Amino acid sequence: MEPILQEIYDGILNGESKTVEAKVRAALESKMSPKEILDQSMVSAMAEVGRRFEIGEYFVPEMLISARAMQAGMAILKPKLKGANIAAAGKVAVGTVKGDLHDIGKNLVAMMLEGAGFEILDLGTDVDPEKFVAAADRVDVIALSALLTTTMPNMKVTIDALKSGGKRDKVKVIIGGAPVTEAYAHQIGADGCAPDASRAVSITKALLGK
Repeated sequence: MEPILQEIYDGILNGESKTVEAKVRAALESKMSPKEILDQSMVSAMAEVGRRFEIGEYFVPEMLISARAMQAGMAILKPKLKGANIAAAGKVAVGTVKGDLHDIGKNLVAMMLEGAGFEILDLGTDVDPEKFVAAADRVDVIALSALLTTTMPNMKVTIDALKSGGKRDKVKVIIGGAPVTEAYAHQIGADGCAPDASRAVSITKALLGK
């Protein structure tokens, strides 16, 4: 790996936003391609963050600061990626279901997916089923989040709304949140259950054949 790409990679692993910003700018100024910067330093760094999380070396706070450092670099890189017409790995709409205002898990999933090269449509919290249905025409995957057992039923309401709106077959649906299980995902007709942000990335990739 080029030294400057290694510095971006290390900066993301260590959660050093300012370093990542500076080094992404420097890499672009040295005429390095936006795709090379994205794939070799940023996507690979976030994959390593996910790996460290899964083996218990990183926890949610470390994952968050790494994801924020990645986002700082992405803010600089995104316009260049669009200018070079580089396609995203896929498009994912993320949102917390109706009645649920918790967004930390949802935000972390969005950041990890963006770090893996996906384009994110963040619908926010307390999202009406109709908003997810409207987003289905623009994305490949819909990721539903719920932290409360009382709002979990709105995941099924949302999936039912996608069915009745004729959109269910157009998108994959994954669900996640503290009380959510694989059995519940199967019960309500979701395509997968992500127990954490790292797994959300691997499941999304698998569903899209990446």
